[in-house]
Amino acid sequence: MNIHEYQGKQILKSFGVAIQEGIVADTPEGAVEAAKQLNAQTGTSWYVIKAQIHAGGRGKGGGVKLAKSLDDVKEISGKILGMTLVTPQTGPAGKFVHKVLIAQDVYYPGANPTKEFYMSVLLDRTAGRNIIMYSTEGGMDIEEVAHNTPDRIFKESIDPAVGLQGFQARRIAFNLGCEGEAFKSMVKFVAALYKAYGSTDSSMFEINPVLKTSDDKIIAVDAKVNLDDSALYRHPDYEAMRDLNEEDELEIEAKKHNLNYIRLEGNVGCMVNGAGLAMATMDMIKLAGGEPANFLDVGGTANAVTVEAGFRIILADPNVKAILINIFGGIVRCDRVANGIVEAYKNLGNVNVPIIVRLQGTNAEEAKKIIQESGLKVYSATLLSEAADLVKKVL
Repeated sequence: MNIHEYQGKQILKSFGVAIQEGIVADTPEGAVEAAKQLNAQTGTSWYVIKAQIHAGGRGKGGGVKLAKSLDDVKEISGKILGMTLVTPQTGPAGKFVHKVLIAQDVYYPGANPTKEFYMSVLLDRTAGRNIIMYSTEGGMDIEEVAHNTPDRIFKESIDPAVGLQGFQARRIAFNLGCEGEAFKSMVKFVAALYKAYGSTDSSMFEINPVLKTSDDKIIAVDAKVNLDDSALYRHPDYEAMRDLNEEDELEIEAKKHNLNYIRLEGNVGCMVNGAGLAMATMDMIKLAGGEPANFLDVGGTANAVTVEAGFRIILADPNVKAILINIFGGIVRCDRVANGIVEAYKNLGNVNVPIIVRLQGTNAEEAKKIIQESGLKVYSATLLSEAADLVKKVL
């Protein structure tokens, strides 16, 4: 589950990570009040206005602006709120901005120059360890740094049995070129960041930039946080941070029915039980010349209700030109799924796309008979290759 920058910073701060302070607002007038409150708290007189969407690259799309007065705060917030922000990560459709973060200006002048770093914590699935990735070249162009100068990207692998060690935090600070108070601040920052990552059951924390201020403080200026959906039952306060405005409507509907659904950009809808079988089905669709329109795993307890919900979700995508149902009857019986398909088809009424059904496993023969005797315009297949050929035929 993705959350907004201001929410990520709230989590970081609760674990002792120093952050760029800010207050969220959803109207230009609220932004001015937030700026006044921020001035009272931090003494800042310049403010950074940041669009709050679930995507990076906001600065490149015009979603991050500096305001030097309260009048600027109102004017800039009014322009950003309600805009459709297009960034390298949103795609051409962009994202609608509902909220802005009014943040303190941390790039104030001083005796020492400021410096931006990049840092993230995530799981290295190959090694089975958490890693801290970091670079001396933080800021908006970190992707170009990774592509053009990969030697400037460092990795610190962390044994989950012992956690982050002091020497590792010090090595990170040393590799980033920190000295004196900045070195001590960076060590403390890294330790607090890793604790926040582990304690929240997150799948990723990305801070870009991490800023060394002119007075050698180390603070998180941005925060991109992804929480593990499977662990949210342990963190109901974090689950409450979910912003449905930022999520796909069909994926939201799928969650209500406990369906694992991800919307894609293809033309063949898929309904499968089991993630591995779903991936194989999507591969077969591509080999047949189609493109999968979704990933939809109905799980091992598929019934008429879940099958109908899956049908409705798939058919709500206007790009879908055919539906492939591929069920292996292990835990769930094939005849039960077949009855669900027939019932769902009748309840939905006008189904204008061809449906291909492959049911294998427990009670597969009974299931095939149910489909054939239903009188519905449904193609039946035994082998996955036959299902793929039918996809090619109907497209």
